[in-house]
Amino acid sequence: MAKKYSYIKLLLYIIFSLIYMEFILNLSTFSNFTFINVFLLIIFSTTLGIIFSILSSMFGYKLNYIVSLILIGLTGFIFSSQLIYVKIFKVFYTMYSAKNASQVMEFWREILTAISENYLWITLLFIPFIVLIIFGRRFISFSNIKMRGRVVLALCIVLSHLLAIGIINIIDRVPNSFYDLYYNTNYPKLSMEKLGLITTMRLDIQRLALGWSPSLDTISPEIEEPTNPSTEGNEEEVVEIEYNTLEIDFEQLIANEEDDEIIEMHKYFNNVQPTSKNNYTGKYEGYNLILITAEGFSPYAIHEEATPTLYKMVHEGYNFTNFYNPIWEVSTSDGEYVACTGLIPKSGVWSFFESGSNDMPFVMGNQLNELGYKSMAYHNHTYSYYKRHISHPNMGYDYKGVGNGLKVKKVWPASDLEMLEQTIPEYIDNQPFHSYYMTVSGHLRYSFSGNSMANKNKDTVKDLPYSETGKAYIATQVELDRAMEHLLEKLEDAGIADKTLIAISADHYPYGLEDEEIDELAGHNVEKNFELYKSPFILYTKGMEPEIIEKPSSSLDIIPTLSNLLGLEYDSRLLMGRDIFSDSEPLVIFSNRSYITDKGKYNSELEKFISKDNIEVDDSYINKLSNIINAKFHYSARILDLDYYSKVIE
Repeated sequence: MAKKYSYIKLLLYIIFSLIYMEFILNLSTFSNFTFINVFLLIIFSTTLGIIFSILSSMFGYKLNYIVSLILIGLTGFIFSSQLIYVKIFKVFYTMYSAKNASQVMEFWREILTAISENYLWITLLFIPFIVLIIFGRRFISFSNIKMRGRVVLALCIVLSHLLAIGIINIIDRVPNSFYDLYYNTNYPKLSMEKLGLITTMRLDIQRLALGWSPSLDTISPEIEEPTNPSTEGNEEEVVEIEYNTLEIDFEQLIANEEDDEIIEMHKYFNNVQPTSKNNYTGKYEGYNLILITAEGFSPYAIHEEATPTLYKMVHEGYNFTNFYNPIWEVSTSDGEYVACTGLIPKSGVWSFFESGSNDMPFVMGNQLNELGYKSMAYHNHTYSYYKRHISHPNMGYDYKGVGNGLKVKKVWPASDLEMLEQTIPEYIDNQPFHSYYMTVSGHLRYSFSGNSMANKNKDTVKDLPYSETGKAYIATQVELDRAMEHLLEKLEDAGIADKTLIAISADHYPYGLEDEEIDELAGHNVEKNFELYKSPFILYTKGMEPEIIEKPSSSLDIIPTLSNLLGLEYDSRLLMGRDIFSDSEPLVIFSNRSYITDKGKYNSELEKFISKDNIEVDDSYINKLSNIINAKFHYSARILDLDYYSKVIE
């Protein structure tokens, strides 16, 4: 009898090992456990453990032992790699990103540093593998399981999985619930925390294979029909409101379409409230445009002494005091995608790369090319990183990076100043022009020994009252400041400083800083769901009248705002952001579906609305906003998946 059931030791060991690794990863990243969370981790780990035990018991003794080592070792490696990735980039990688893992190796310095700083956690994750090597053959049988035993184990797989699914289906179905994360929403960070790595990666593989997109239970347009408030109660005077829309006959498109999903999208966008033209419409029509996505840019980079040019541009331009730059799943690339397209990235893929074969009519390059602009794009890192050589030419740019035309010194990170010195002569005498930059000088890690830009500008920050890491971060932003100083000088020399609009936003907050280091730079404990993502947005041209804009806004609003300021013809219904200067209600959307409006902030993870100035809101308001946000996530993904713009714009 003992021999007949000897495989149970291996089964229990594998199950325990998987549960153990889930707990270690959670402790090293979230340290957040609930009863349901723990129960689901155990059940899902048990399911995979049974599968592993069957695979480890199908052959002869020696081969079974090798298979079990491979499975446990590979699992330890996956858990460890996710740990290292989240410690560096503050997000977990998806299987889509794993396919492009060779690009991540360009950050080998950061990887080695993260391994050295987290070697204890990594060692703990490999304990089951180490124990199996040392003691496995002594205490565990690796004999073959008979067919009857396999049938019993297969039945256990079904039962344990059904148990977990049953629990998920009977508890709350609110946004970010276990149910929502399992069926409707792809939010890896929260899914890892609640469902565990094993389940999250399984769902990721399924969704990637099936071409999954965020689901939508109800179609909820923002407002039923545009109204003209200026005509209400006033029969004598009728003021015609103009909207930022294109002449799209949605009714005709619906009549001629056979695809039900496209019809649904036509109906949705036909009912979305467009933004109206306003006093800012066309204010900078015909101006040159320089658009910059700045690596790791943040409020702490704005320093009157250390970064005087950036300080000047903030305080002598439009000063957006309530602007946010949420982090998305593919950090820098998704940050760029939002700022350049006005769309929400699709989770689980590289949205910018996936857009490379789509029609992208509202990006600045394509819009301005229609008006005869010379449009250039530059990046002072490897030109093909995140496959920008596919996405950026598709936006209408003549694109150069390191390796396809841009030559800068081979240091890490490279100099933003040197990039602008090399590239400004290529377009400054070809007006009107539009140039786009993705900078790299502000990249982590923030140390004077491992960051060339921090070391270069060390003397500038030596007297600042911060830690070495805090000083090193600001020193990297000094390079961006010097690049902007050079840009303003060249525009002045060319006599076009007052005819060139400069827009600067971040790709994401400086996640290379630890929480306590961010708190140090901020001078207080930074709230992590909203305030952490607060960021400058610079809109500046020489001689403009400074203005403070307190309206909540985000990087999703950049494209509609620039389009309106430049007097471009675009359709505000087809973008997920809004013109900041319009009279539309503000809406800042975060990746976890938290949001900010003029009435307050909703924390989706706590399911709590924090009112502004004691404004009372009821559940219907919260539900309405949640429906709007869910629709924006859904239709952003479908625009990408279905190349929707090509179906509505000629």
